[in-house]
Amino acid sequence: MNTLPSLSLTIADEPAMVRLAEDMAAILGPGDVIALSGDLGAGKSTFSRALLRAFAGDPALEVPSPTFTLVQTYDLGRLTISHLDLYRLEEPEELEELGLEDLTATGAALIEWPEKAGRFLPASRLILSIAHCGENDARAVTFSFASPAAESRWAQRLARTQRIRALAEEAGFAGAERRYLTGDASARAYELIRTPQKSAVLMNSPAAYELAKPGEIPSYSETVHRARTVDAFIALTGELRRRGYSAPELYAIDRDAGLLLQENLGGEGIITPDRHPIAERYAAAAQLLADMHSDTDWPQELTVTGMGGALLARHIIPAYSENALLTEADLFLEWYVPWRAGADPATLPAAPDTQERADYRALWQTAFARIKDAQTGWVMRDYHSPNILWLDGREGHAKLGLIDYQDCVLGPVAYDLASLLLDARVDIPRALEDGLLTGYLARRKAQDAGFDEELFRAAYAVMGAQRIAKILGAFVRLKYAYGKPQYMAHMPRMTDYLNRTLAHPALAELANWFRARTG
Repeated sequence: MNTLPSLSLTIADEPAMVRLAEDMAAILGPGDVIALSGDLGAGKSTFSRALLRAFAGDPALEVPSPTFTLVQTYDLGRLTISHLDLYRLEEPEELEELGLEDLTATGAALIEWPEKAGRFLPASRLILSIAHCGENDARAVTFSFASPAAESRWAQRLARTQRIRALAEEAGFAGAERRYLTGDASARAYELIRTPQKSAVLMNSPAAYELAKPGEIPSYSETVHRARTVDAFIALTGELRRRGYSAPELYAIDRDAGLLLQENLGGEGIITPDRHPIAERYAAAAQLLADMHSDTDWPQELTVTGMGGALLARHIIPAYSENALLTEADLFLEWYVPWRAGADPATLPAAPDTQERADYRALWQTAFARIKDAQTGWVMRDYHSPNILWLDGREGHAKLGLIDYQDCVLGPVAYDLASLLLDARVDIPRALEDGLLTGYLARRKAQDAGFDEELFRAAYAVMGAQRIAKILGAFVRLKYAYGKPQYMAHMPRMTDYLNRTLAHPALAELANWFRARTG
């Protein structure tokens, strides 16, 4: 078989083999097949066991050898992984009976003794060969590609996972354990990097989109001012920390790759384990905003600095333009409205006719005009429970750990309070919302006798409604365009919140429009 050589490594011992398996678990996805070649005792099963345990996040996961059953399947939530041992396969054609094609349609597979399968393995497989190397436990590991299709499928991912390992080691996390931490509705992903002595969080955030060239139509993300690179996070983090807020300390930066190793702020948030709001923590988060909004000297231009303090670039916080606000609100019209009307998912997004879009946008423009004099400043944009951590050992506003603020824009500051008090992931009772809003307003008025409560309440309602309309459309899009149906569970909560905001007089015309289309 002709293969395209890729990479050779020397693995010193079994712990190093486990680390290699963790590096591979971090990039494994649907349709992936890893063919494990090597003599008896080379370490194929050690690698497979370590990868499965790493992906499961369970070092005690029982991983029996599939020597006699030929295949063992593990449903690990994010991905189903099948472990095959073909040593006892008598004829290559028997592989079809094991259903490899079905197993990898939505899952991944680790295959020991792949030589037994002959021509029945997919051309896109990665070949991982393990051989004894000298004395003791050292192994020579070679990655190779079965075809150009395999190289296209694997090469960049292999390079990236190695780059992550190198970044961790450069930051003092040699031999660290890697575990999947979380992903979000974007392309970003996070890992826990841990040694027995310390831990950190790895943000894996490759460039999110390409900027439009002259004459091209900008992407949605560019239009609504989503952060494209990690520069925004680096710059905003520096300013927040300079002002005493608990943004994570950065331990290592690979700016070109979009990799940041940062302080682990822990996993304790502002909600209970059964997902109820902790009122006093929400109050603290609202008070943080009140004080942040009372400080009017937040800059628009920030520096992007490296680990040694060298100036790398400048970041200009974009204005939350009316076009961006309207483009976000359009998600409701293009995705939610036709979905609610029972449209075939294959037809989504459904482009409304020109007049309907014009009428819809005109109603939003009327609402925006009513709050044109509302206070503007930093809008962190996703200031709600998933992105606020509770740091019990700290004092004051530093008790609140802040993450996921890279999409910060300059806009009506009421937006962030609406994001918190109309939390997309947690049911906020109306009484709690009212109490938190009243507390915020009282703090603002205590700091500024000229604070305009009526205008702020209008801005809170308008920006809250805009955010909710965007989110409702985005949830439908996430399900049907990106295969992420889990967000649909939040729909009832968000429609309830929408009705709350539409009760404000500033949204009277929009309220009629929404009622006509959602009942």
